[in-house]
Amino acid sequence: MLLNLFPYLSALVIEEVERRPDKVVLRTRVRAATEAWRCGRSSVPLHGRYVRQRGDLAVGGLGVVIELCIRRFRCENSACPAVTFAEQVAGLTTPHSRQTPLLRGALTQIGLALAGRAGARLASVVGITVGKDMLLRLVRALPEPDVGEVEVLGVDDFAFRKGRHYGTVLIDMATHRPLHLYDGREGEDLAAWLRDHPEVKVICRDRSSGYSEGARIGAPQAEQVADRYHLWANLGQAVEKTVNAHRSRLAEPSAGPAGMPDGPEAEPEVVQTPGELKIVTRLREQHAAAHALWEQGMSKAAIGRKLGLHQATVRKLVNARSADDVVAKNLQRAHVVDPYIGYLHRRWNEGVRNAAQLYREIQKLGYPAGELAVQRHLRRYRTGRGHAPAPGPKPPSVREVTSWIMTHPEHLRDENADKLHRLRERDPELDRLTGHVRKFAAMMTGRHGDRLEEWITGAEQDTLAPLASFAHNLRRDFAAVRNGLSLPHSSGAVEGNINRLKILKRQMFGRASLDLLRKRVLLAR
Repeated sequence: MLLNLFPYLSALVIEEVERRPDKVVLRTRVRAATEAWRCGRSSVPLHGRYVRQRGDLAVGGLGVVIELCIRRFRCENSACPAVTFAEQVAGLTTPHSRQTPLLRGALTQIGLALAGRAGARLASVVGITVGKDMLLRLVRALPEPDVGEVEVLGVDDFAFRKGRHYGTVLIDMATHRPLHLYDGREGEDLAAWLRDHPEVKVICRDRSSGYSEGARIGAPQAEQVADRYHLWANLGQAVEKTVNAHRSRLAEPSAGPAGMPDGPEAEPEVVQTPGELKIVTRLREQHAAAHALWEQGMSKAAIGRKLGLHQATVRKLVNARSADDVVAKNLQRAHVVDPYIGYLHRRWNEGVRNAAQLYREIQKLGYPAGELAVQRHLRRYRTGRGHAPAPGPKPPSVREVTSWIMTHPEHLRDENADKLHRLRERDPELDRLTGHVRKFAAMMTGRHGDRLEEWITGAEQDTLAPLASFAHNLRRDFAAVRNGLSLPHSSGAVEGNINRLKILKRQMFGRASLDLLRKRVLLAR
């Protein structure tokens, strides 16, 4: 059986097999003639013997150790620099190695697939004892694959540390195989790689100006293709900005008060209006303070230091035209109590003011959260003598309306299609926005890049500022965008490799240095 598993054992004489709790030890010697070969000549004089230990693949969950008695010969070639040499067994021994080639290959594949700690844990389960650093050294020792001929190239960036440190990955779009991975995302590095590969005919990329310039300089003969995914994502951002500017018109008009008491003696109920949320009040105050300091000439960094805010928060406050733009997302944020507000308010107006009891009642209706959220919601109605307002239909969020506009009409649910239809009837600007989006979608899915100039002109002439800005930016990269809407090439394979790269990077925690990450990205398939 062992000879079938390990063919090189046919060149050995097994003198003893020792079974230990965690491994099997085979004591062997070479089954060979009294001569060995080196420098193209055979050597007969024997210099001595010594024992070498080689780890091998596990059998039955037990590690295998081969103790091999090796002969050392004198080299009879006077021109050879070696005075003595040890005989080697093909498939079993290699100079300066403690593993057989079979075990070394298996550990290398484990290291490529799982990296250090996870790979060492898997190896121990199958009976191989190895350290995490050893696995990483085996991966680093692998040679990088040959790039070969590349006609269609995909380019995209990835984050070592988001917002701080980025790298670039190059993909062969014909085979979906990663070709190269380097630090940074500058156009000069891409141009240098392209100069060494003049066979590239098509470059698929996002709308980064750095990659655009690098592709133009390094491969002027290649056609650049702007990826449709990024075009659609950029259009979605413009649509969301436009819908956010019209968020006050998203709610359906109310039908008016109903059920008012009749007769002169009936006193109308005083409806308690809920106060503004604390986070909304705080954002309004921060917006006012940030704009006051900005008008005084202070920089954003100085404003952040004075108000104790992060620079990104200051940038958001300063760039917002009004406080409503900042608090819009908070006002539309969904809360776990929202589906049960109607029941809570009805019971509250009936005189049930015990939050614990109301919590138990809605819990039977499927409420999934805790009692504290119910208490916080009802706390605003405890002051004064007013009743809780009857909740009307909640307006759709900006994200929901954006999703309706960006979804194909045939894929919209009937209720959402009806809501979008009524919204378009109430707001002519959102109606025109939906028309522009659907024209762009038809142009993109039908590969009608020849209609791009007409679409850009129509969007620029409209009064929708975010959409006009998006259309204007398309002119800066017009040729690549037109190719992206006309040619079948896309960066789908690049995005898939980016997701795979992120998994590999996170799998190695803090050990994902550039050299190790490159080996795993290029070789682990």
